[in-house]
Amino acid sequence: MTSADLAAQAVETWQINARLNLYLLEAISDEGLGVQLPKGKKVAAQFAHIHNVRLMWLKAAAPDLLDGLAKLEDPAEKQRISDALTASAEAIAELLRRSYAADGKIKNFKPHATAFLGYMIAHEANHRGQVEVALRQAGAPLTDKVGYGMWEWGVR
Repeated sequence: MTSADLAAQAVETWQINARLNLYLLEAISDEGLGVQLPKGKKVAAQFAHIHNVRLMWLKAAAPDLLDGLAKLEDPAEKQRISDALTASAEAIAELLRRSYAADGKIKNFKPHATAFLGYMIAHEANHRGQVEVALRQAGAPLTDKVGYGMWEWGVR
C-alpha cells in the first residue's frame, strides 16, 4: 500500500465519522435538539460545539479553509446545523489531504496528522455519546436502528 493510499484511507475515515454526526442529527426530532442534561449543553449545542471546534483547528492550522464558514451560536434549526457540519467536515478533510500530501503534519498540533485524525474523531464521538445520554435521560432514546447504526462504519 502506498502513502497516497494510506492518506486516502485517513480522509475516508474522517468522512465516515462526519457522516455519523449527520446520521445521528437526522435521527433526532426538533424537540430532541432542545434536550439538555443538568449542567450540560443542549443537544443542538453539542453539534454546534463539534462544528466550532473544527473551526478553531482550521483557524490554527489553515485559516484559508475558513472561507465561507461561520461559528454556530445557539442553533435551533436542524438544516442549519447539518449544513454547517457538512461544510466544516469538508474543510477538515481538505486540511488532512494537504497534510498528507506535504509533510504529514498539522500546524499547531503534535505529533502528526494521523494523531490529529484520532483526536478529532475521539472528540466528536464523545459528544455523540453525550447526545445519546441526554436523549435517553429525557425519555427520548435513540432507536436501536440508529444506536447500532452508528457502529456500522462500513455502510456510513
